[in-house]
Amino acid sequence: MQSDNPTAAILVIGDEILSGRTREGNAHYLSQVLNSIGIDLREIRTVGDDEDQIVGAIRALDKSLGGAFDMLFTSGGIGPTHDDITADAVARAFDTGIDINPQARAILERRWGERGVEITENRLRMARIPFGAALVENAVSSAPGFHIGNTYVMAGVPEVFRAMVEAIVPELPTGRPSVSEALEVLRPESDVADGLREVAGEFPDLSLGSYPFQRGQRYGTNLVIRGLDGQRVTDAMTRLRERLAL
Repeated sequence: MQSDNPTAAILVIGDEILSGRTREGNAHYLSQVLNSIGIDLREIRTVGDDEDQIVGAIRALDKSLGGAFDMLFTSGGIGPTHDDITADAVARAFDTGIDINPQARAILERRWGERGVEITENRLRMARIPFGAALVENAVSSAPGFHIGNTYVMAGVPEVFRAMVEAIVPELPTGRPSVSEALEVLRPESDVADGLREVAGEFPDLSLGSYPFQRGQRYGTNLVIRGLDGQRVTDAMTRLRERLAL
């Protein structure tokens, strides 16, 4: 699908994701948000709690560091424990220092004071922010994320991640949201492949996909057409129905 929209990648960070102990849902949620505001998500990458891997991924994905995409969104690794190393990795990727951010500390201390929570060295790790970064508001638990270069660094806890996404959406560049139409046919994918290929050739500006399923003893295929021009999508779906004699 041809597009002049801004591009983005998502970097999911955490050993618990790679081991299967935690089911990842943040990328799925964010992909829907980005699509709705016209940002083309081009890649989702997952790495463990390894500083070299995180640094390498950030440099490969953030265009401000010579990477591939206009924006990078990260999820995970900014909590209070020893394996929460994302902030340090981001600082290294951007070749800058990191320390307790006075604004972040004030936000956290106010929250802890209201709740009678003791201030500890581990808790203050959540106020360590790379130099030059702007804070990302966290309306759920107060511990902020941050934005540096074209990278937005957010928590892995789903509720907190969603709150941070809500906070940054108003500042993101936007494009044209994609439009899609879907068609379910009770035929195996091999039976519709030729028709789909022909229509894809007639509408090269659109994205056409086929997704097989099995329902009992019957095989079927969901056909999806996506694009930026709603009329083109409708025309392509009409042509596909004609080609498949539906």
